[in-house]
Amino acid sequence: MVRSQEHSTQTVPAPLTLVVGGDPFLNNQRIRDLRHAAAQIRPDAEIVELDAAQCDAYAFDEAVGPSLLSDSTIVILSNVEHADDKLAQTLQQYCKHSKTSQDIGSVVIAQHEGGQKGKRLLDALTRAGADRQNIPDLKKFDAKINFVYSTFERKHRRIEPMAAQQLVNVLGDDTGQLAAMCEQLCFDFDENPITLNTANTYLTADPQVTGFAVADKAVEGRTADAIVAMRAAVTQGIVPIALIGALALKLRMLAKAAAIQSGSISQAEAKASPWQIRAASRQLSGWTSAGLGRCIEALAAADESSKSSRGDPVYALEIAIELIGTKGRLGR
Repeated sequence: MVRSQEHSTQTVPAPLTLVVGGDPFLNNQRIRDLRHAAAQIRPDAEIVELDAAQCDAYAFDEAVGPSLLSDSTIVILSNVEHADDKLAQTLQQYCKHSKTSQDIGSVVIAQHEGGQKGKRLLDALTRAGADRQNIPDLKKFDAKINFVYSTFERKHRRIEPMAAQQLVNVLGDDTGQLAAMCEQLCFDFDENPITLNTANTYLTADPQVTGFAVADKAVEGRTADAIVAMRAAVTQGIVPIALIGALALKLRMLAKAAAIQSGSISQAEAKASPWQIRAASRQLSGWTSAGLGRCIEALAAADESSKSSRGDPVYALEIAIELIGTKGRLGR
């Protein structure tokens, strides 16, 4: 698998670097990396933080100039998209001057949230010599998987594909939590690569992980194990609706994989990651469309029981798990 250069850091920051858009955590991480790199080169530099939404051109000029404490500064300028006209002009002049002057002692790291606001200023600063670094948004499943791999690579470590997928399944909506878990696994365990079992030791308290575990056991035909795991989860306080959601996601992915295999839909139309489709395809043996339909109906009944006072949701969930365990062939 080819790794992108999206998460690499620049060794020597330019006089003015623009960090633009993308995932907020990655954006902040790039700012931290650039700030660290600049501080390594200028250990005596004063660090000044400015907000372009609140500061003016005078405050910026004062920040990049020498002070009583230091001849150089590292300026972190946030919210560049909110810079007023005078500050925007001053930033452009700073860029142009830094290209020709050998005496620039300051480094400016400017943060932009992305979008159209302030786009003209970004373009003008880039033309004036600023180093623009566009940050990825990590909205796609594969991009999140690659982020997990790259995070482990930064630590000179590896992680098994199934473990990486599990981390993304559970924590993929919060890049900060995802990165923190990768860091914690690297710190606490020496094994290389990190396995699925090891990852799950830190994820078992999460209802989604428990739901995935129950779903995997059920789809594999390990009905008794799945029911035992479900009952244990409920006893520990996990509500049935959380388990139902994980089971439903598993069945939807099986249905998409089956539709792709039959040619009914394309990979693009499935709106699912190739990772997810490949994993579901490996579990398709023995399933029929009718069987999937019956299982989905059973889960819908369990969902209705969980959201109303009619029926026992745990009992309804048990029926659904038994049906899934027989690939939709067994009623009760």
